[in-house]
Amino acid sequence: MMSSKVSSEAELSGGMVTLFAAASGLAVANIYYAQPLIALITPELGIPPSIAGLIVAFTQLGYGLGLLFLVPVADVLENRRLIVRLMIGIIVGLIGIALSHASWLFLVSCGLVGICSVAAQVLVPMASHLSTEKNRGRVVGNVMAGLLGGIMLARPFSSFIADILGWRAVFWITAALMVVTALLLQRRLPQRFPCTRHRYSGIIKSLPGIFLTTSLLRRRALYQGMMFAAFNLFWTASPLLLIHEFHFSQSEVALFSLAGAGGALSAPLAGRLADRGLSRIATGSSLFIGLCAFIVAGWSGNYHHLMILILAAIVLDACVQVCQVLSLRSLYMLAPELRGRLNGIFMTCVFICGALGSGFSAALYTHGGWIWVTTVGTLCPLVALLAFFTERKAHAG
Repeated sequence: MMSSKVSSEAELSGGMVTLFAAASGLAVANIYYAQPLIALITPELGIPPSIAGLIVAFTQLGYGLGLLFLVPVADVLENRRLIVRLMIGIIVGLIGIALSHASWLFLVSCGLVGICSVAAQVLVPMASHLSTEKNRGRVVGNVMAGLLGGIMLARPFSSFIADILGWRAVFWITAALMVVTALLLQRRLPQRFPCTRHRYSGIIKSLPGIFLTTSLLRRRALYQGMMFAAFNLFWTASPLLLIHEFHFSQSEVALFSLAGAGGALSAPLAGRLADRGLSRIATGSSLFIGLCAFIVAGWSGNYHHLMILILAAIVLDACVQVCQVLSLRSLYMLAPELRGRLNGIFMTCVFICGALGSGFSAALYTHGGWIWVTTVGTLCPLVALLAFFTERKAHAG
């Protein structure tokens, strides 16, 4: 039986970190596969176009519920068993989606996939637990690179597969990938027993108090929440811009999304900066550069400069990921016994902001065009940056 305090140098070899990263990416990607396939799915299942957004909403709602009520379980239950069970839930949900011929079964399966995809948010703090303090930022950065790469690659992957084999093939293939992943995790993942005697009910009751009494958590949730809202504003509206203004096909939109995934390479760099004590400088820089990237994206979209738009997308993604890695690394340094709960609260706040960004993006583009999207998108990192400037004063107080 392994304690969470066991040294991780043997466990977290390069191969083990790669496994954590790949499993995290594959798990979280499941909540994004259906987004570019709505036009293919809704006619076949008889879902009216006016409520087609439920396809994405049910998955995201499930993910939000999982973040709040399942991620904190990592502070109570043995982590490997919890992760593998969540992976099995994802597999069941994906098969349910692939077999669905009724809209209710499809939507329920989407909700199950969303709930269980929070396995990714159990894997990240577990990797942090099993790493030494000296290497924690590097390990978290590498795992986050895999997670964020999964987010960015999910949309182009599902678009390409659906174009060749149909939308159901996307979910059969990903179900098979999750089976392989679950077997690898069951065989290779070390056990981790949390050092706590709290019950689940006590864990859940403690969440509001942790949020209210942990100023670092509130600040980091604000920074990353605003950045993730900007991220979702961009990636929900940019396909509309590319189709309407640049006359892109679906395959070309997928290639644009694939180019943006290059920003995931910044996550390991963020971890190394944190390990060198540069978290504050790197955080401020990521917020400022993200603000500039959105301004550039607005200009390049309005004046049809595709290459500059691609560059702005890569830079924006990189800034979002740097900010998230730095935030998680900072939170994981607070209290080892609270990492699951801190992670759950943090990601729930970030997810709510991101969902609002996705929800408003299409409406902003429809009523005001790309300029409205980029105006609101620019305000998001600006709010975070203004809050960041008060950080030193708050610490002094």
